[in-house]
Amino acid sequence: QVQLAESGGGLVQPGGSLRLSCAASGSIFTVYGGGWYRQAPGKLRELVAAISFGGNTNYADSVKGRFTISRDTAKNTLYLQMNSLKPEDTAVYYCNTARARESWGQGTQVTVSS
Repeated sequence: QVQLAESGGGLVQPGGSLRLSCAASGSIFTVYGGGWYRQAPGKLRELVAAISFGGNTNYADSVKGRFTISRDTAKNTLYLQMNSLKPEDTAVYYCNTARARESWGQGTQVTVSS
């Protein structure tokens, strides 16, 4: 069973930045690609950023141009750089493979508020 541990969330003002990290217990992000998901109150969990086995990236329209997904294969770690944050970005953020094949971790709370 692969363990996923998200970190880096917190409270930030609109327009601010955060960098999220996701540590995995196995080399899943290289093998299967990686993805960042988020779930806001009253909403379904949605995929916001993904990186493929070959390194191609894709983003939800709502975050495109503001978020960047990357990975460190040596550390089995996935990252999400979030810039120009908006209140609408407030959610619990989760990492997984690009196809969400692993069990979910606890997530990390991101709150964008003044």
